[in-house]
Amino acid sequence: MGVWELIQDQILGMKWLNELIGRGLSLLGLDVGGRVGGSIRFFLYDVLKITVLLCLLIFVISYIQSYFPPERSRRILGRFHGVGANVISALLGTVTPFCSCSSIPLFIGFTSTGLPLGVTFSFLISSPMVDLGSLILLMSIFGAKVAVVYVAVGLAIAVAGGTLIERLHMEPYVEDFIRKAGKVDIDSPGLSRRERVQFAREQVGSTFRKVFPYILAGVGIGAVIHNWIPESMIEAVLGGRNPLGVILATLVGVPMYADIFGTIPVAEALLYKGAQLGTILSFMMAVTTLSLPSVILLRKAVKPKLLGLFIGICTVGIILVGYLFNGLSFLLR
Repeated sequence: MGVWELIQDQILGMKWLNELIGRGLSLLGLDVGGRVGGSIRFFLYDVLKITVLLCLLIFVISYIQSYFPPERSRRILGRFHGVGANVISALLGTVTPFCSCSSIPLFIGFTSTGLPLGVTFSFLISSPMVDLGSLILLMSIFGAKVAVVYVAVGLAIAVAGGTLIERLHMEPYVEDFIRKAGKVDIDSPGLSRRERVQFAREQVGSTFRKVFPYILAGVGIGAVIHNWIPESMIEAVLGGRNPLGVILATLVGVPMYADIFGTIPVAEALLYKGAQLGTILSFMMAVTTLSLPSVILLRKAVKPKLLGLFIGICTVGIILVGYLFNGLSFLLR
């Protein structure tokens, strides 16, 4: 086994944990090859694995994020112009909150300070779709190639979407109370290393409490799919024989509310059952980027025409990504 395979399987994938849980359940008399025992094994393994990775990732990302408070982020973005500003905004979105609802207050703050609307929308698309946590967790399930391409394509959607909104001059469709808000120039105090560590610890606790119910729900659904739903059914709906699988997965994902940590166990189970890779990734992108609660929150900040354009750009981009991954899946294995 090479070094990277060791990292992929035993550190990120924690296969040793899966084997350990299997042995423990067998000692208790459960058949881990059966439906009940297999479901329990899947549930315990994925909950523990995602919890460990989640806490480590939140700590590291929050420590990095402590260097980019909203005011400093606004000043950084204000130095760039054109497509370059959209690229920087999308990259900045990778070190910000994990779900779409958490990103919207920052989007409103950036927009109210006068940053170009396209730049703030690049941030809004990127933040929930391609955070650094998704890169690591995707690597643990799908491998490095898929994870890197997923993040690259997600950033491309964020840049393209923000650029299109900028070119269409949609500023009049931002609600008046945001457009008329004055700029606020508040210097963010410098933090010591101890304060940054404390901030990261607090973020671990608060974020984990928010997302853990979705982890449990996602893993529970994944366990059911993995052990109870026939493979033929998944292949018929989301497999290569259904050309509309990507569209169906996207439309199903849009009304749901979860983050990357809750959707990954579902994606893992679907992949195991024969669903196409691009179809699964479209479902994940739709859930994390276009959840119904986030759309409702965003409607408070923008008018229906701009909201519809945002939803349309994201939906079309996600569907195109799904078909792209399905077409190129043989290169990503």
